[in-house]
Amino acid sequence: MIAVTALSEERRSRRTASGGSAVRRRRFTVTGVVQGVGFRPFVWRLATSLSLSGFVGNSSTSVFVEVQGPAAALAEFARRLAPDAPPLAQVTSVGWEEIPVAAAEGFAIVPSRAADGAATAIPPDVAVCDDCVRELFDPADRRFRHP
Repeated sequence: MIAVTALSEERRSRRTASGGSAVRRRRFTVTGVVQGVGFRPFVWRLATSLSLSGFVGNSSTSVFVEVQGPAAALAEFARRLAPDAPPLAQVTSVGWEEIPVAAAEGFAIVPSRAADGAATAIPPDVAVCDDCVRELFDPADRRFRHP
């Protein structure tokens, strides 16, 4: 079972009271087996498909995400974040909080950073999938000869 928590009741109340069409920004923290499984590229694809701006990155304890856009798009992002995750991911919790809107364009994968707390689980090695092999040996692919 995946735990999904809103980190601030006060902020959630402000969000509900202020309507649903304004631009909002949320900070998500995702824990579980979410590193080394393609989770950040998945988040990038999900956010960009919903025309959200922000960023995603790894810390030593979790994956952190900040997304910004219309409330309906943020709700869809939150709804799909765990169930649509890559096959090797095992999401154990998703927490979020409303944060102030910031000037932002596009969506980026940012460098990893250290954090206090227990280190996130890294999955054991698994066999390389057919798509990865194709990318690895396709001279036209940006991952050519870059495992």
